[in-house]
Amino acid sequence: MGRLVAIDFGEKRCGIAETDDLKMIASPLTTVATSEIIAFLQKYIQKHPVDAWILGEARYLNGDASAITQLQANFQVLLEKKFPTIPVHRVNEMFTSAMATKAIQMGGASKKQRADKGLVDAVSAAIILQTYLG
Repeated sequence: MGRLVAIDFGEKRCGIAETDDLKMIASPLTTVATSEIIAFLQKYIQKHPVDAWILGEARYLNGDASAITQLQANFQVLLEKKFPTIPVHRVNEMFTSAMATKAIQMGGASKKQRADKGLVDAVSAAIILQTYLG
């Protein structure tokens, strides 16, 4: 029984979140430079079995693709090629950054922590994963 891993894919960095082994709780894990994401995931699956990748999909309010949607689709193809036995599921990531920022603020984070874009990306990935879990 493996975990679910969510990826908030961005041009510069990717937020990563994971479930517990029972797939009940989504937790932020880390942020990784986009150029290093595949290497990070390869190391991750050596330590933890993964049942599926959950990848955020950026869309505008009207449902149209945003500027990064094509990059996310290209990344999905790469994930499917590098990890052919692990399925990829897409989840609408609309407003996740704003929700992550608010959650960090409400959690009592310092001003420095609230300004940490990496933390926002990791929390955004956890929100994507929680959305997938329902």
